[in-house]
Amino acid sequence: MKKTGRVLTILIFIFLYIPMAVLIVGSFNEGKSLARFDGFTFEQYAELFRDQELLQLLANSLIISILASSIATAFGTVASLGIQNLGPRMRRTVMRLTDIPMTNPEIVTGISLSLLFVFVGTKLLGQRNSLTFWTLLIAHITFNLPYVILNVMPKLSQMDSSLTDAAMDLGCTPLQAFFKVTLPEILPGVAAGFIMAFTMSLDDFVISYFVTGMDFVTLPVEIYNYTKKPIPPKIYAMFTLLFLLILALMIAMNLLQLRSDRKKQLTAEQGGAR
Repeated sequence: MKKTGRVLTILIFIFLYIPMAVLIVGSFNEGKSLARFDGFTFEQYAELFRDQELLQLLANSLIISILASSIATAFGTVASLGIQNLGPRMRRTVMRLTDIPMTNPEIVTGISLSLLFVFVGTKLLGQRNSLTFWTLLIAHITFNLPYVILNVMPKLSQMDSSLTDAAMDLGCTPLQAFFKVTLPEILPGVAAGFIMAFTMSLDDFVISYFVTGMDFVTLPVEIYNYTKKPIPPKIYAMFTLLFLLILALMIAMNLLQLRSDRKKQLTAEQGGAR
């Protein structure tokens, strides 16, 4: 059974990563077909950086992703502190409610938010164009919040609450105790929540498609139009760079987690030695 499990695991990883490998190879291909490698070149990357329209779309996606993930991380961390201070039964109830947006189909979330923004914009605010940059940002913050809470809550549960009480007994205000004691303890979870929110926001198409306006379009929404015609090789180069960016963020997140675990293990060993 173990051998069969290993074989299946290898096959699954091959199935997952072969498309990315083909895409990366295609970004260095002189020809336009992925079926044949005509020679190694950086021309696709040079063409990508000459395309100002495509770079602007990428910049739009990065702006939305950074803003949405930063705001969601701040709100999600504060929300996690509030949830942690609830009673066990209420905490379980709130966490179940928090899980609903993650399990809800994206198309349902996208349509619901779109209808809400159109109603508020046209009926309550009297705007002609109710879908703007701000509706896109609010939508991204909304679906990112549960991912931040999901990453921060375990760190709060693992933390010794007496540390915060001790800091306040020594003269810290609640805010000072948070920044000096609580935040350093839960920082790996906060960082993991930010990275996950950033990747989800950068990758999102379905929700963005329903809430974006004409004044601010993100890369995934515009790329959808490319699927209706032959994809130019410079798109392969852009996808490769995005893949490397997300890979670097994932490695950073795992390194932070490993560092946190080693620090806790070292602290426990020192406590045991005493």
